[in-house]
Amino acid sequence: MVSLMDRLLKSKNLDLHLTPYKVLATGQDEGMLEFIPSRSSAQILSEHRSIISYLQKFHPDDHGPFGITAICLETFIKSCAGYSVITYIPGIGDRHLDNLLLRDDGRLFHVDFGFILGQEPKPFLPPMKLCKEMVEAMGGAESQYYTRFKSYCCEAYNMLRKSSNLILNLFHLMAGSNIPDIASDPEKGILKLQEKFRLDLDDEASIHFFQDLINESVSALFPQMVETIHRWAQYCC
Repeated sequence: MVSLMDRLLKSKNLDLHLTPYKVLATGQDEGMLEFIPSRSSAQILSEHRSIISYLQKFHPDDHGPFGITAICLETFIKSCAGYSVITYIPGIGDRHLDNLLLRDDGRLFHVDFGFILGQEPKPFLPPMKLCKEMVEAMGGAESQYYTRFKSYCCEAYNMLRKSSNLILNLFHLMAGSNIPDIASDPEKGILKLQEKFRLDLDDEASIHFFQDLINESVSALFPQMVETIHRWAQYCC
């Protein structure tokens, strides 16, 4: 689905620098996946204190925004926007800083899709994972780069809404699979997915709707508490 949505966006000349890695099942409980050189956001923030400080190591530019090249920052902004949308639509859950990875060229991407269609092991989480460190790397909520991020999000959301029938039909084909979050109640799962597209709204209204989702996600306090608890649990283990 990530690869499909990436192709759909690129077909409309919108490349959000997504990283759909390859996966090959070799058995019911075994498989292989493509290794993408990267580091977790949690590790980066622990060692470098900020995402920008990390990117300055690889793409320094004294005349660029925040001391990095404009291309690197644009890549980061686009990938953040892309994954905000494509994790929101299928309801990817269990989002935390250990499964948000960052490549040296600025591409952020998500891994670990064990919870989908709104299933979530932690309560009271916002519609999408937008941590304050990501917003700070764009210059803060009042910056032109954050405004550009929101624009990319809304543009991608409206593009994928136009392909909702294709995405919904492909999920219907998985109704008989052994994916727990689909197989447990296929009709309910498909209905949840359909609701995410907000097909009752026109393009302009959907932009306002998605901007509200972004604002809700950024301003949420509870995810910061959950992230702290998650880090404590990782440390204790």
